[in-house]
Amino acid sequence: MKVVKFGSSAVATAEKIKVSAQIAAAHKGENNIVVVSSISGTTDCLIEIADYLYKKNPDGAKELINNLERNYLNLANELFSDKQQTANIEKEISGRFDEIRKLSQDIFTLFEEKRIVAQGELLLSYLFTEYLKVMGLNVKSIPALNFMRIDKNEEPDVVYIKKNLESQLEIAGKADLFITEGFICRNAYNEIDNLKKGGSDYTASLIGAALHADEIQIWSDKNAISRIDNSIVKDARPVEKLNFDEAAELAYFSAKTLHPVCLTPAKLENVPVKLLNINQAEDAGTLISTAYAPNHVEVVAAKDGITSIRIKSSRMLFAHGFLRRVFEVFEQYKTSIDMITTSEVGVAVTIDNEKNLEDILDDLKKFGTVTTNRDMTIICVVGDLTDQKANMQSQVISAIDVPITMISYGASGNNISFLINKADKEKVLVALNQKFFTK
Repeated sequence: MKVVKFGSSAVATAEKIKVSAQIAAAHKGENNIVVVSSISGTTDCLIEIADYLYKKNPDGAKELINNLERNYLNLANELFSDKQQTANIEKEISGRFDEIRKLSQDIFTLFEEKRIVAQGELLLSYLFTEYLKVMGLNVKSIPALNFMRIDKNEEPDVVYIKKNLESQLEIAGKADLFITEGFICRNAYNEIDNLKKGGSDYTASLIGAALHADEIQIWSDKNAISRIDNSIVKDARPVEKLNFDEAAELAYFSAKTLHPVCLTPAKLENVPVKLLNINQAEDAGTLISTAYAPNHVEVVAAKDGITSIRIKSSRMLFAHGFLRRVFEVFEQYKTSIDMITTSEVGVAVTIDNEKNLEDILDDLKKFGTVTTNRDMTIICVVGDLTDQKANMQSQVISAIDVPITMISYGASGNNISFLINKADKEKVLVALNQKFFTK
């Protein structure tokens, strides 16, 4: 069996919902489970509604609720042609938005916010199920809130998920397809909650792992991962296969790559994950699995908007706790560090979020001399780079003929990252493409 997940971009419009439904229908009769996200933009709107309610502005919240309800009623009219059926679906949609309105009448807490945010997935799951029924399929709903749960540490309760998912499938009986919601779950106190980052992908991975699926498919409206930036290298080829560890290294650089947390359940149970595009359904996409190609560069990625920060201090020499105090500054301002290099008297890091940069720099000056370089670019070379005989590291470096500000290698055998001036980005990508991908 397969788990087939459609992301927000794959269900963003009535036309895309129809295309995604056709793809889902092609998987009927194999006990496959379809996981749906909310429609693109819906979750952001629901979060904004909650924000108005926190600020005790129910009128502002209700205006947004009315606009969102109107959008869903229009969507129903685009999806369904039978007038009586459309009327019934419109009634159901309006009833669900009435429930959201009721949440704005009392004291508003995080509990109510999560109930509101969950409505995006529940609405799309309902519409997707009804549309598949119109197509003539025997579709059964297995509500995520009946089996998806996180524990007191906000981690998936995998034992509970497996047991209750199997129970829900048994209760549902035979079907062409089973439909469930991504992202949403219950917490250890049985309250409605969610899986946070990459939620719908995480749901698909957890389901696939629990049922030992043959494959997890993640459908979006984007092309497969390219070996190199195809806006610079026009003939860049798609990546057909990636190892789970290689995909994890790429997550920082590409929205098309799943968050490593989402991949973990599939990786642990050896369930392959395939990234696919609804607009090019016939293409093979990118398969992520435990297999790998030895001594081989798979992808070169780049990320702009990087700031490097260097702290130089003789007090660092033979000192205990110096790095801890430096990193605590970034933790205080909730700013993630991407690359790190050290010497006996200095440390350099990169960040991609300048929101609290001035405060960070001010605090770091307590430890030594601080300098910065802004608007830099990180180049990341991903593949199997571990074999010393193949000397992959030297091959990468020898292809680059521009100044390198920082270089990071050794934390894993799948990634060499280096920091360059943004102006040199195109030259470097073209050179690396020529070195590794044009043979």
